Amino acid sequence: MKKYVLIAAIFALITFAKQARAQGDAADFTGAQPKLEHYDALYVLNSSDEKRIKGILRNMDNALDDPRLKGKLHIELIVFGDGVAVYMKSGAYEQALKNLQAKGVILAECSNTVRERKIDKNDLFDFISYVPSGNGEIILRHYDGWAVVHP
Repeated sequence: MKKYVLIAAIFALITFAKQARAQGDAADFTGAQPKLEHYDALYVLNSSDEKRIKGILRNMDNALDDPRLKGKLHIELIVFGDGVAVYMKSGAYEQALKNLQAKGVILAECSNTVRERKIDKNDLFDFISYVPSGNGEIILRHYDGWAVVHP
């Protein structure tokens, strides 16, 4: 019986030591470290939900300000479907978009969305770019090695 108690005590001690070491490791964790000279990220927006739009604009800004990626990150925002709301002149996102563009972000709209929804390009900001299809852009960027971010 003493043998089993001793084995249980040793097992408990080893388990406690592993947990203590794991907690110490977590405190030392600083996240991934950059290994490349350059990173590409494609942010995808296909929602008109104000919370989602503000979130994706904030996410891009945060990524650009991440000290690990500072000066190494190239971002494109591809918008299609209901996401076209972010590029509408009637919306509230002009300054946020201009700020991102000033930081090098490419602002792209799906031409299929514009055509299928019969949107007058005069209703969209004149500083955005157009691609033939949003899905085509995602596919091509993915195979070019871009991180595809869909928050």
